[in-house]
Amino acid sequence: MVPKRYLVVGGVAGGAACAARLRRLDEKAEIVLFERGPDISFANCGLPYYLGGAIPQRQHLLVASPQRFQEWLNVEVRTRHCVRRIDRAGRSIEVENLQTGACSVERYDALVLSPGAKPVRPPLPGIDLPGVFTLRSLEDADRMQAWLEKHRPDRAVVVGGGYIGLEMAENLHRRGIHVTLLEAASQVMSPMDAEMVAPVHAELRRQGVDLRLNCAVAGFAESQAGQLEVLATGGERIAAGLAVLAVGVKPDVDLARDAGLEIGALGGIRVDEQMRTSDAAIWAVGDAVEVRDVVTGQWCLLALAGPAARQARVAADAICGRATVFRGGQGTAIVGVFGLTLAMTGASEKRLRAAGIPYEKSYTHSTHHAGYYPGAEMMTIKLLFAPDTGRLLGAQAVGGAGVDKRIDVLAMALQKQATVFDLEEAELCYAPQYGSAKDPVNMAGFVAANIVRGDVNVAHWDDWRARRAEGNQEPLVLDVRTTAEAARGAVPGSVNIPLGELRARLGELPRDREIWVHCGVGQRSYYATRVLRQNGFQVRNLSGGMKSYQSAQLG
Repeated sequence: MVPKRYLVVGGVAGGAACAARLRRLDEKAEIVLFERGPDISFANCGLPYYLGGAIPQRQHLLVASPQRFQEWLNVEVRTRHCVRRIDRAGRSIEVENLQTGACSVERYDALVLSPGAKPVRPPLPGIDLPGVFTLRSLEDADRMQAWLEKHRPDRAVVVGGGYIGLEMAENLHRRGIHVTLLEAASQVMSPMDAEMVAPVHAELRRQGVDLRLNCAVAGFAESQAGQLEVLATGGERIAAGLAVLAVGVKPDVDLARDAGLEIGALGGIRVDEQMRTSDAAIWAVGDAVEVRDVVTGQWCLLALAGPAARQARVAADAICGRATVFRGGQGTAIVGVFGLTLAMTGASEKRLRAAGIPYEKSYTHSTHHAGYYPGAEMMTIKLLFAPDTGRLLGAQAVGGAGVDKRIDVLAMALQKQATVFDLEEAELCYAPQYGSAKDPVNMAGFVAANIVRGDVNVAHWDDWRARRAEGNQEPLVLDVRTTAEAARGAVPGSVNIPLGELRARLGELPRDREIWVHCGVGQRSYYATRVLRQNGFQVRNLSGGMKSYQSAQLG
């Protein structure tokens, strides 16, 4: 039999992983990987930390070399080779050697596209001025590093508050550079819900980052003194020795589009469950493809390394005739900002609203390990779940240590279509320095399960604000914290009756008006709602208590 010939276009997480998997499944095949850059497998997620000095040496970012692919896997790698055209009828590609200019035609039995995504570069005035950078590749990092070492700027402007923008703001700050962060929206990290990123806003400002929300970039210019300036909407000119444009990425689909492959409404290559494109001999993986969201069922883009690696395995298995399916994406992601960790999995509240999916939500505030053991750090967990069945739809968390562990647990629970009742019963590790007998995941499950069972009617601070804005009769807000706690800060118009005094003072509360109860984090107010409900009052528990109320004020 004539050996199969598999061609892979693009390296990094998708292409390199697919080529390696193809070799493990088919020892006889000829496998060639084409990469237009000089590196086929590097840690692009580590680029901001290399520029900030946390990763001291560039070589630590290199995952695998062309030589290793040849020696270990017998995969031929051709770097600095750009695929110019796909001939679908002839099952071949045209490739240009970027070093020599020579072109060749390469036949394939199966073709895998892993072109990735490219940084968005809006057509802004001055965008090509020296000192304006995007960050996607090692070459981008090399150019930025050379600029930093040569010019040693003391000020920088980062445009965009997504993953790269936040990481660059922190790492430029680590180098002693004053950072201004411009974000066109009203919050950073737009995939998450606003109240969950409010602590990040506060921490950025506490660290000295000049965070400007609802402020977009209008262009770039040079001052009379030759200094780079960033032009913000509103007319302000912000001096900057360096500007990092981090306003997002878009799928690199030029090659696929020119070949007539189906492109989805979001701009990505449309693939089936086996990562096959609209051409039966061509597969696509990674940041350039559209896949199904496992919660909403809608098409989505996932510019994440983990899903790209899984897609690569699925494509290789399918090419080699194995039964395989990519189940879709749930967008599990994490980012660190000055010691805070922000993470999510599944759908956000705004995504559920847009998809028209019914949901309920809950907030819990727990320490990452036993509170009596030194060093306990607080985290906030937001759960989104089906109001009838309690099926988990999404989770977000923000805090210090332990956030990653809890979101990982919740990500697996969501993958297995678990309910909040399953979270109640989750048996997780416990020793004082690692967790609690009632882990934050359990606590989130307890609170959400109480809501689904009907043991408590829940309310949220955004509901309270909406009621106030409408001018309708507001519910009575009952604060069951101690008098001393209430004196340090209270919700406007609230009434303070400490939990320990509540049973003796029921006569002070109205029976013809709804009562919304809160405490510090939600535990005492839950006890209070049970007391009030069983005494005939109309009562709701304000989820997350004063901690959630204060967090929302930070935005």
